[in-house]
Amino acid sequence: MLAKIFSASVSGVEADLVEVEVNAGHGDCAIVVVGLPDTAVKECKDRVTTAVINSGYHFHTGRTTINLAPADVRKEGPSFDLPIALGMLISTGQLQSPTVGDYFAVGELALTGKVRPVRGVLSIALKARQMGLRGILVPVENAREAAVVAGLEVYAVRNLREAAELLKGGHELKPVEENVETLFQTESPHDLDFADVKGQDSVKRAIEIAAAGSHNLLLIGPPGSGKSMLAKRIPGIMPPLSLTEALETTKIHSIAGSLPHGQALVVTRPYRSPHHTISDIGMVGGSSQLRPGEVSLAHNGVLFLDELPEFKRQTLEILRQPLEDHRVNISRASGSVTFPCSFMLIAAMNPSPAGTKGVGSASSIRRYLDKISRPLLDRFDIHIEVPAVPFSDLSSKKLGEPSAVIRQRVMRARHLQKERFAGRGKVLNNAGMGSRELREYCPLTHEVEGLLRIAMNELNFSARAHDRILKVARTIADLVGEEMISAEHISEAIQFRNLDRTLWQ
Repeated sequence: MLAKIFSASVSGVEADLVEVEVNAGHGDCAIVVVGLPDTAVKECKDRVTTAVINSGYHFHTGRTTINLAPADVRKEGPSFDLPIALGMLISTGQLQSPTVGDYFAVGELALTGKVRPVRGVLSIALKARQMGLRGILVPVENAREAAVVAGLEVYAVRNLREAAELLKGGHELKPVEENVETLFQTESPHDLDFADVKGQDSVKRAIEIAAAGSHNLLLIGPPGSGKSMLAKRIPGIMPPLSLTEALETTKIHSIAGSLPHGQALVVTRPYRSPHHTISDIGMVGGSSQLRPGEVSLAHNGVLFLDELPEFKRQTLEILRQPLEDHRVNISRASGSVTFPCSFMLIAAMNPSPAGTKGVGSASSIRRYLDKISRPLLDRFDIHIEVPAVPFSDLSSKKLGEPSAVIRQRVMRARHLQKERFAGRGKVLNNAGMGSRELREYCPLTHEVEGLLRIAMNELNFSARAHDRILKVARTIADLVGEEMISAEHISEAIQFRNLDRTLWQ
């Protein structure tokens, strides 16, 4: 007897339909799995048969053929255990369910029949809704994650027998419901606040501008000046995630396995700070299982690279394409996937190997600074020097401006950008403007254009730096609610590009 049940496999951040066909026939006692399965899928026959027996069902002693269609798409992971087991029960007549074609089923099976959590459930739930299916059967730990998809019945099944009884209609299991609006209202405030940072007003100003326009930022200063302390507080002044951004972010973390079991949605902006010993694959993703890397895990959030020159040069250079395209394309022998990676890049470094500006031989300082290539340096919109904090600031009892106040100004500037770029497709903020948007939204008076021309000639700025200056100036104008870019805005933006020309000369 032939049985068919729907499941899905995840490729990149999207899910593809997989039809699990199980045929219980005559012949020698054997289980054959076809359809380009990986090792984890091939091993399912031992897990599934034991789970079936321990759940109180009998095992078919003839030849069982399991086909995962389409056969030319590689199937990975243990998420097919549950649909294969249900297919076995249907094909042997132990389960009769006329509604089995209305559901997706995903989950790993323990030998006891317990359903264990798997990765990528949100992407699979979105695929089920896209196909117009009635619902999806998922492990209990993944139920809240799938329940954020509106218009889909999500059933949290604890074991194989419960899933079988549900499909048969003999178990009155209620769908899991999740209020998405409540999730955003319960967003936990960031514990780290700018009010705790002593001094560094000019650096805080640069960080506010960077957050308002989603600009990349390079912090240069001696050890102990507060670079890491400042960077950790940046997510607290960024606008809250929209539902679309939250779904995108959650899908990535679910696929990577970094979403805590039982968590429904990522509602706070990610902050990723990889160690400088990270590999190329760890940074952009890949490996044999095509998992997302740090650049994708930081999607819609912040990627902080501390001690920037200590990273391998090749690891830094592979960031150039993701920074421009906001996506990373990974090609391996096992397949090709695309992961989104729209993030703010924040980096920190010392001005010299000794840690202090000008200390050390000229050759050692040159070797240290040359670890950062000029093309990568140009991709930082803002460069700011972080000086050592004087004792008078450290001993002051006065608190700095709180993150909540800064966040309100950032949100107002982002709202202006949202209205400005409505209908512009992928352009969502000033940092994402292309040549066409720069011409349309960054017009300059003759006086302001002359000021920029002088700076370009005297400081030998590149064409990319010219565009970055205009983008930052546009953000500075947005923070004060001005339509036109003034000479004051351009001058401040130029100052944020001057450090690389003085320090790297």
